[in-house]
Amino acid sequence: MKKKLIPTLLGFFILNVLWWLASIQVNQSMLPSPTSVYKHFGTMDLTMMSIHTYNSFIRLFWGLFLAVLIGFAVGLLMGRSDRWNRWLDPIVYLTYPIPKVALLPIIMLLFGLGNLSKIILIVLIVVFQVILSVRDGIRGISPSYYNHLTVLGASRWQLFTEVTLPAAVAAILSAVRIALGTAIAILFFTEVYGTEYGLGYFIMDAWGRLNYLDMYCGILILSLLAFLLFLVIDLIENSLLKWHKYT
Repeated sequence: MKKKLIPTLLGFFILNVLWWLASIQVNQSMLPSPTSVYKHFGTMDLTMMSIHTYNSFIRLFWGLFLAVLIGFAVGLLMGRSDRWNRWLDPIVYLTYPIPKVALLPIIMLLFGLGNLSKIILIVLIVVFQVILSVRDGIRGISPSYYNHLTVLGASRWQLFTEVTLPAAVAAILSAVRIALGTAIAILFFTEVYGTEYGLGYFIMDAWGRLNYLDMYCGILILSLLAFLLFLVIDLIENSLLKWHKYT
């Protein structure tokens, strides 16, 4: 983690320099300089921003959590059982390409305009990536690993915890890391409809009021939320899969 600190800070500095140069080139209020945006944070209602951030975090957390829970169970079933894989594989491949965003009106009609419909949409988009990653990760395990441990007297539970589970967890973390950007985009999209709280709502409301400083502050907070979730995934990977960096 420490090795990533300097490259991360350097990348942050470069992005801010590019942003500053772009603001000079455009020279309009619609693209303020980074220093103007950072100064504006001090004038914002932190209580209200905390409410917006909390609501976005809750929707994103439960969406990702449920997607991982369901995706792990289904992916594990498909990865370890040829029979279940034959039955579920066509269903997954037929439903995966469906543009889930187009289902938002139906989901809101069935489940209302509250948090549930937003969480469901995130789940529908992320769960398929988890299912396929877990299934492929498990099916990619060499049978020799199972054979060697079986010869040594390992039980079915030990085979699961020592071989299958690590491969599944590695696949889950990889899938969630890839899907996180998509989940953030979907969160932003869903918060435009039927809610008064959330960073997506705050950003679009500020844009409608032509309050560009508020808008950019909301974008930065949403970006920071995504960045922190990336760090959490890295911490989990470093904690649970220490062997992974040597493979």
